[in-house]
Order: sequence, then structure tokens, then C-alpha cells
Amino acid sequence: EQPQDRRYIKLNTNESPFPPPESVTAAVSSECGNLQLYSDPECRVLTDKLASMYKVRPEQIIVTNGSDEVLNFAFMAFADEKHPLCFPDITYGFYEVFAELNRIPYEPIPLKDDFSLDIRDYLGIHKTIVIANPNAPTGISLSRDEIEAVVRSNPDNVVIIDEAYVDFGGETAVPLIDRYHNLLVTQTFSKSRSMAGARLGFGIGSESLISDLHTIRNSTNPYNVNRMTAAAGYAALCEQAIFDANCIKIAENRKWTVNALQKLGFTVLPSDANFIFTRSDRISGECLYRKLKWRGILIRHFEKERIADYNRISIGTIDQMKRLIKEITTILEEQHL
Repeated sequence: EQPQDRRYIKLNTNESPFPPPESVTAAVSSECGNLQLYSDPECRVLTDKLASMYKVRPEQIIVTNGSDEVLNFAFMAFADEKHPLCFPDITYGFYEVFAELNRIPYEPIPLKDDFSLDIRDYLGIHKTIVIANPNAPTGISLSRDEIEAVVRSNPDNVVIIDEAYVDFGGETAVPLIDRYHNLLVTQTFSKSRSMAGARLGFGIGSESLISDLHTIRNSTNPYNVNRMTAAAGYAALCEQAIFDANCIKIAENRKWTVNALQKLGFTVLPSDANFIFTRSDRISGECLYRKLKWRGILIRHFEKERIADYNRISIGTIDQMKRLIKEITTILEEQHL
């Protein structure tokens, strides 16, 4: 939801509340004079920088137009009727979209009653597995050991770990890449690196998996990352200390918000992401969403029956979160007049 009718406090799409450093915007400007030239289809400068940061080889990385693109490529490459997909029933909605787009059979596996994932449901199931870690919209994460157990038990199928939110408190599976040829890890610049509008993501895996993904990229859109985005991505990696500090601020603001909501009687799931998933017995999820929107604050409400009482709230600046709590307090008071 991206309404244009007024200025909102946007806590609905998990964007960073912090703008990128000036060096990133300067890198974008520096490429504007070269727009007559195609971008490097291999994104070699950016790929080398990513490889150095994540301690892998350049051949183990693919750079894409957002992490959605590498996820779609992976579905196309590693799933079909003989290798159907499976993923949690409550997770990132585009897994189902991509499966249906590519006509791939898929099986949603129910989360437990507390919305945590039971890895026993994924051990030795011989299917292409997709797990968001931390999960969205719940924010709950698995440990690296739990991820490894799933990967190890499905050696003949690709396991895709979507780490869009890992920088806010999760544990990355990238160190497992050289041990398991069937593991693909995807990440994005949209969240922790403040570049949602730039559309930049990447995948890390064995050379054979990445080679397959490049084959699909070259067959669909070889110039998938534009010059300005690639330059912005490189500049962002040079400013990692700033983004790490921002992630710490988000974690602090998340803790403050959780405590404030719990004092108001809300149930909040444990989160390692830049959002929280919460509900209250005092007001329905949809009613809270609509009343906050009327007051200029956007949060995310889902109509799926199992989570209809919940809302996902992105973590913004501390001032934004204080405004949120103030408005929720007023709404609850008005409910009981």
C-alpha cells in the first residue's frame, strides 16, 4: 500500500527510516553522465566487493534487481513437477506468486500455533525448500544450526534461505555455502542498507547454482541492474559501519516499541527483523489499521484468516514509534468511552 493522498508515517513496508549516506547519492549522480552506455551485465565491481565482504568467491554471487528477482530465478531453475516447492503457510507472499507464475506445484507447511517453524517438518522431505529467516511477517528466526540441519537432510534438493531481514538480529547461513552445494542464500539492499528504491539484491551459493542462475538472467534480462544502482550498491558497501549503527538503532527502537505495546496489553511475537507482529484483545487488527491510517500512520494488516487479528508494524525512528504509541493509546481510550 503506497497511498499518495497525504503525507504518512510509513510503518507498513519495512523500509529504513534512515536515508543513505551522501556518498551513495553522490555515486548515483556520478553515473548520470554515462546513461548512454549499458551497465556491466556481470556487475563485476560490485560483485567483487560483495565477495570480499562475505568471504566468498565472485563466482559464488549473482547480483539482481532486488532479491525478488533472484528468488524468481531460483524458482525457475530449481523447482518443477519433480521438485515441487514447499514453504511455510505464513511467510513472504511472493513465494506463492512466483510458484503460480512459473506453474510450479507447491505445498505450504503450517507454522506451529505460536507461529514458529518446526524444522522437523522440513527434514528429508526431498523438495525444493524456501525459508525466510527471519520470517516475514512474524519476525521469528531460526539459528544457523537449524538451517544446516534442513540443508544437510535434503542433499538432492536446493534449499533457499531468504535473508532479507537478517541484519537486524538474525544469524546468516552464508558461512555454510562452501559445505553444502545445495544451499542458496538471498539478501537485499532494501532494508538494512536504506536502498529500497534502488532495487538491488543478490544471491550467494555454490558456483554451480550461481552459474544456473546466470543462465536464466542472461536469457531474460542480462542488463538487469542499471549503472546508477550498481554504483550506489558499491558505495553503500563502503559505508557498512553506518548501516551497522542504523541496525543497532532499529533494534533499540524495536525493544522500546515492544515494551510500550506490552504495557498496553498487546501480544508481540519475538522479532529479529525491522518489524514486529502484534495483536490486542482490546481492538481488532483491521480496526486498529484503519484508525491509524485515518490518523496518518500506515501499518500492515493481512486478511488471511489465521493472522487477521495481527498487524505488522515496521520499526522507524524513535520519534515515529513514540507517535505510534501515542495514537494507539488514544484509539484504545476512545474504544472504551
